[in-house]
Amino acid sequence: MSITVHILYTSTNGRARKFAEEMMERKIVEAIRAAEGNEKYEYYFPLEDPESVLLIDRWTDQEAIDRHHKSEMMNQIAELRKKYHLKMKVERFTDLP
Repeated sequence: MSITVHILYTSTNGRARKFAEEMMERKIVEAIRAAEGNEKYEYYFPLEDPESVLLIDRWTDQEAIDRHHKSEMMNQIAELRKKYHLKMKVERFTDLP
């Protein structure tokens, strides 16, 4: 059963979008997409909220998420979240049986 996580990153002065762009430029997103158990890792920009970025992150199971959270990539993400002064709202969904 796959697990989907929505993370809404919000900041000011376009910093949320700059965060997503730097994640791409540094190839962190590419590495996450290549990680075992990752099924989706995509950013979306809400039309009515230019100061936010929505990440849709999908994993095969909780073990895959746990491995991701223990990876070096998480340190890099945390560094960028701090750099861009991001606030986060997280929602988690599982597939219906």
